[in-house]
Amino acid sequence: MASHPYISGPGNITQMIGFMRKNFPATVTSETVKKLGLASKNESYVINVLQFLGLIDEQGKRTDEGHAVMTQHDEVEFQSSFETMVKAAYGDLFDLRGDDAWTMNKAQLISYFRNADKTSDIIGGRQAGVFIALRELAGHQTDGEAVAKPKVANNSKTKVQIKKAKPAESTKPETMSQDASSSPPKQQKSDMALTVRIEINLPAEGTQEAYDAIFKSIRANLFQ
Repeated sequence: MASHPYISGPGNITQMIGFMRKNFPATVTSETVKKLGLASKNESYVINVLQFLGLIDEQGKRTDEGHAVMTQHDEVEFQSSFETMVKAAYGDLFDLRGDDAWTMNKAQLISYFRNADKTSDIIGGRQAGVFIALRELAGHQTDGEAVAKPKVANNSKTKVQIKKAKPAESTKPETMSQDASSSPPKQQKSDMALTVRIEINLPAEGTQEAYDAIFKSIRANLFQ
């Protein structure tokens, strides 16, 4: 039989301690746990933890030491008193690991409890879970063992903003005219034909030299 307590849901231990801090009955039994609505069909495991800590005796009656701790209203004072109670209950662990036991991860704790009590992996994990819950109540909560809060489902529709693409800026006429003027004009072929008719009235009394001079002048001025 395991010498260290265990339970499948260590959160039940945390809640039970919370109830006892508000009102610590003279006698706490499995029926008390049942009435509080905790650890259905596992009430005896909660009682084992309370007895292991020394909060109640074997008959379920509260101890003087347990009553003194549970009635500490100031949170800092309660954590200090509860820490002493946890350290005394797990004396074998603290004798071996000292104050490092407050920061051991779950895997290390499982290994310790399995070796100490020759328990299975499942029971060792539950033993580690109980110790972690108790040390958190004593104010020793490591980042890795922080209890994750359930995520609240958000039924509101997520608004997706879609930015419309800006239309491409049209080219201004001025820019087009400038671009057109800056580029050299393309040479276009003309389909027009030009015919030039020249009439020359030669004097009847003109000499050959005069005729040659006239044609020479025409050639020089028209066919440049």
